[in-house]
Amino acid sequence: MAIYQYELSNASFRKQQRVFSSPSIGRPTAFLSHSHKDNQQALGLQQMLIEQGWDIYIDWQDQKMPERPDAETARRIKNAIVHANWFLFLATENSMSSRWCPWEIGYADGKKNLNNIVIVPTVDSSGRHHPGLFTRLT
Repeated sequence: MAIYQYELSNASFRKQQRVFSSPSIGRPTAFLSHSHKDNQQALGLQQMLIEQGWDIYIDWQDQKMPERPDAETARRIKNAIVHANWFLFLATENSMSSRWCPWEIGYADGKKNLNNIVIVPTVDSSGRHHPGLFTRLT
C-alpha cells in the first residue's frame, strides 16, 4: 500500500528526529535511500519509523559525510547500507530519476537479503502512484 507524500511531509513536523550515530541495542536499523529533493518526505518517514522504535540512517544527517559527493561519500554509504538491518527505498518521481538512488539499491541488492529490502511506494499531490524501481512499466 502506498503512503501519501503529504502524510510524510506532515509527519516531518513532529520533530523527534535524531541524528543517527550508532544503533541502539534491540532496535531495528534501516538505511533510507531517497532523493535529496524529497528531504521533507524522508524526514517524515524517519519520524514515523522512530515512533515505531526504529533507528533510521539518512546520509545528509551524517556529520562525517563530505560536503561534496566523492569516493568517501560512496564508502560511507556502502558501510551504512551493510550495517543497517534494512534497506528502505522511498519511491518518488525524484528518487526514480536520481543518480544515487539506483546505485544505492543496486548495492543493497548485492549485500542484503531480499527480504530486508523494502520499496516504500508513495502517492504524490497529483494522485500519481510511485511504486518503485522494479514495478515501473514506463
